[in-house]
Amino acid sequence: MIASRTRGTYLTLEKYLELERDSKIKHEYIEGQAVAMAGATRAHGVIVDNLTALFVTHLRGSGCISHSGDVKVRMPEIGMFYYPDQSVTCAEEKGSAGRDFILHPKLIVEVLSKSTAEFDRNAKFEDYKTIPELEEYVLVHQKKVLVERFSRRADGFWAAQKYETGDRVEFASINLAFPIEYLYENVENL
Repeated sequence: MIASRTRGTYLTLEKYLELERDSKIKHEYIEGQAVAMAGATRAHGVIVDNLTALFVTHLRGSGCISHSGDVKVRMPEIGMFYYPDQSVTCAEEKGSAGRDFILHPKLIVEVLSKSTAEFDRNAKFEDYKTIPELEEYVLVHQKKVLVERFSRRADGFWAAQKYETGDRVEFASINLAFPIEYLYENVENL
């Protein structure tokens, strides 16, 4: 997804949530601003769909839930909301199903686009690091077969791992491994 950031009126958290519930387009909440999300490419959508299929099948019966890009992640310590392309949570509170965001993702995946790659890799990753339960952050390239996985180590630092053509991608946080080609199935012109 592509974010369009314009300076406007400061919104309280409550006002943002109210406006977002009624909006026909999605907005992330960054430093008191509602940032509109633009559409994605077909390749982006296919990769997210492939991830959804892998996650839903793997997580069935585990107590963990996969969320697509329509569910916000809230970072209360810094007052931000993002719509990751995919997330997995295993520790949401009972009775929170009616809420329109999650607080405790253990895995977050972003599919990179030209306009968001730098933000996803840097500022957004730094913001996601404020989530204590987050174990893995994954960047999936859509223009080439490449997945970058960052996993939180016991000492709090993040270890990087790259996967390319022929590799098996591993998401240790949910105990899932699969050939990288599964992510790029039906994505043309890579």
